[in-house]
Amino acid sequence: MAAALLVIDVQRALFETDPPPAQAAATIERINALAERARAAQVAVIFVQHEAGADSPMPHGGEGWALDPRLQVREGDGFARKTTPDSFFRTDLHARLGELGVDRLLICGYASEFCVDTSVRGALALGYPVTLIADGHTTHDKPHADAAWIRAHHNATLTNVRSFGPRVYALNAEDVDFAH
Repeated sequence: MAAALLVIDVQRALFETDPPPAQAAATIERINALAERARAAQVAVIFVQHEAGADSPMPHGGEGWALDPRLQVREGDGFARKTTPDSFFRTDLHARLGELGVDRLLICGYASEFCVDTSVRGALALGYPVTLIADGHTTHDKPHADAAWIRAHHNATLTNVRSFGPRVYALNAEDVDFAH
């Protein structure tokens, strides 16, 4: 079995905000530590970047589209571009994962209730079991719920999705064992 770690939308336009996403620095630290352990275990690390039109804060190649500079990107890491909340919809990500022999995913990043949630469900629909990094995704507070509640809600909700076949398991970054 081969795994891949998907780091979704940890980009400047989304993290260099006032206020920043909840626990942004700590989340990025956990993602960096997890990515280093993944690389050491020869698990693919793929950074997914959202993009929109030239008049948006996230045009392809623009400053806001760039990855947050606190992320530790290494030679050999992969990159994927997307234009919707689903990292698989109208992208080549699924085909690239197939070329790598990937059959399970670990997912972290931004935003818990949008791109992380939608990409987890997209992965399930394509047959991938998913480990959601429970403390490795974040979002901004919303009028109806704070970011901590949103993250907890998605950790609980996604692990109870059963209709796709493959399952979601939520683990904190430090509890991920790449050997198993």
